[in-house]
Amino acid sequence: MNIHQLSVSHDERQDRLLLRFNTQDGKEFRFWLTRRMATRLVPAMDQSVARLEASQPGIAAADVSSQKMLSELKRDAFLQTADFSTPYAAQSQQLPLGEKPFLVTDAQLSLQPNSSLQITFQKKTGDAIQSCQLNLQAQLVHGLIHLIRQSMTKAEWNCSAQTTEPHSDNARGTVAEQQTYKH
Repeated sequence: MNIHQLSVSHDERQDRLLLRFNTQDGKEFRFWLTRRMATRLVPAMDQSVARLEASQPGIAAADVSSQKMLSELKRDAFLQTADFSTPYAAQSQQLPLGEKPFLVTDAQLSLQPNSSLQITFQKKTGDAIQSCQLNLQAQLVHGLIHLIRQSMTKAEWNCSAQTTEPHSDNARGTVAEQQTYKH
């Protein structure tokens, strides 16, 4: 899946974040993140992208504080050049996950050998489990984290969990303005 744009917005009625990814081949993937899921997912993604960047060839950042500093430098460099001004292309597209957004109840993060972060979003209802995997390069992860944090702030959610260190690579949950990033 070649991601063309991503968007994060807060829906006041649902009190959830709506993540939308559109691809270069005209597909759109929509996900709901609850407050609980978002506050657990962001720190896990932060930690994973820091390890992802520290594992690249020629990078020597073995300890956690060095990894975090390297990730912050790369994030700042990315944010200076990222295009957050192009409106999200909300044209009618193929919706592989259906018309209604996919409610994320679980998320697993794993570093991939191709220097990407695989995020597996799951929706568990009763005995049924539906899932969707995204493979994101570090720049897209930084963009996604940035947009989620902006939306959490605009939603006036208590964002203190953003700085909490996650205990694992799993973000589990029962765990109004739109922001867009164009890749």
